[in-house]
Amino acid sequence: MKNPLTLIDFYKADHRRQYPEGTTLVYSNLTPRKSRVPGVDHIVWFGLGYFINAYLLDLWNAEFFDREKLTVCNEYKRRMDTSLGEGAVTVEHIAALHDLGYLPLEIRALPEGTLVPMGVPCMVIWNTKPEFFWLVNYLETLLSAVLWGPCTSATTANRYRVLLDAWCEKTGGDPAFVPWQGHDFSMRGMMGVEAAALSGAGHLLSFTGTDSVAAIDFLEEHYLANAEDAMVGGSVPATEHSVMCMGTEEGEFETFKRLITKVYPKGVVSIVSDTWDLWVVLASYLPMLKQEILGREGKVVIRPDSGDPVEILCGLTEPVKPEHYLANVGVIEALWNIFGGTVNAKGYKQLDPHIGAIYGDSITVERADEICRRLEAKGFASTNVVFGIGSYTYQYVTRDTYGFAMKATYGEVNGAGRTIYKQPKTDNGTKNSARGLLAVKRVDGKLQLQQDVNWADVQGDDMEVRFRDGKPRGMTTNDLFMVRARLALERNGMM
Repeated sequence: MKNPLTLIDFYKADHRRQYPEGTTLVYSNLTPRKSRVPGVDHIVWFGLGYFINAYLLDLWNAEFFDREKLTVCNEYKRRMDTSLGEGAVTVEHIAALHDLGYLPLEIRALPEGTLVPMGVPCMVIWNTKPEFFWLVNYLETLLSAVLWGPCTSATTANRYRVLLDAWCEKTGGDPAFVPWQGHDFSMRGMMGVEAAALSGAGHLLSFTGTDSVAAIDFLEEHYLANAEDAMVGGSVPATEHSVMCMGTEEGEFETFKRLITKVYPKGVVSIVSDTWDLWVVLASYLPMLKQEILGREGKVVIRPDSGDPVEILCGLTEPVKPEHYLANVGVIEALWNIFGGTVNAKGYKQLDPHIGAIYGDSITVERADEICRRLEAKGFASTNVVFGIGSYTYQYVTRDTYGFAMKATYGEVNGAGRTIYKQPKTDNGTKNSARGLLAVKRVDGKLQLQQDVNWADVQGDDMEVRFRDGKPRGMTTNDLFMVRARLALERNGMM
């Protein structure tokens, strides 16, 4: 079990004595300060409900308040003594917090699923009892470590969704297919199961396709989802290379036939198709299995898994020798030539519903865009392919991708309020903090930050109380389907 007292940077431990004497209040905010992703000027706010449930409630209660005071104080003292020096950090404030029996904090935050502009706070936090002013920024390390990740993954997923919605509209595809067009394959490459669940849940704000089972469990546990009532996330039966290899290269055709006709005679099945030679599968196996595939009640999905995904799906830009002629046209056109399909109202080709394709390796936002562009140029709707989104996309990010930071902007010393801020002359402005008490209000449909306001403005802005004095508040907004709906409205410019 984790000890909530030690989920900190060491330098946090003694800030209590470093604040001016007479300090009674610290007021801080969490804000995405700057985007390092071209074209992205908002983040998707997500994860606070989990943080409150899992850490401020479950962890602090189980591992601090519900344990014997002397034990937790001694454990904390030992950690500080052995690392900072004996007696460097005292424990009377820890004992006083234990005696109180709850976390004396108030958290106000924007509703989850909100698209938050850069420089606008997602949440603010302050202490509700003067003697525990030190607790606010003591939690900064933990709060930042837990929350920047799901926000960043949710923002990334939203980027894919905006892109795929636009291409679907342009090429006349079925909008109902788009929630399944981005499929999360990232779990095995994430840095631990909590990171995978948080990221996978962020993905599921914009899509329903996932292979990260833990993300569905996470949303049922923390976001009021019930997979029996409505779709949280789903997938299909699919092979991997070990399955195909076990059937042997010589028996690959029989493996395809057995999967399609016996193991999965109906429904969707995805078959990895490049264990040996993707072009043989397209040139030989699928034409021989055409009637079986068209006669099934369901879809067979062909899955290439190596090479340049743009060229594999859309064809080569330069011709190659005749024995690899299908590489010139790519998977989608090859499937059309075998199985045909329909031409939609906007004049783009859509594969027969019994056949499809997914590419689950090396797909980035830029590559997805290029694939859709190439398909459109060839006369195909973008909805002819599903994109697997992996850990390269969801983990090749940092807290600095969107500049998440928690900073104090207001305090009270000896009963007087102080506007506090940082403005380093050696910086380009990115690290400048807001000033004073803050309010976030929607003006002409856009969220704006108001600085140096009064407490009435704080209480009357567009944020809502999510936690106060050891108890969650407003947790009905912690509903997956409300979060999805809010994000969809914002994505479509309807807020």
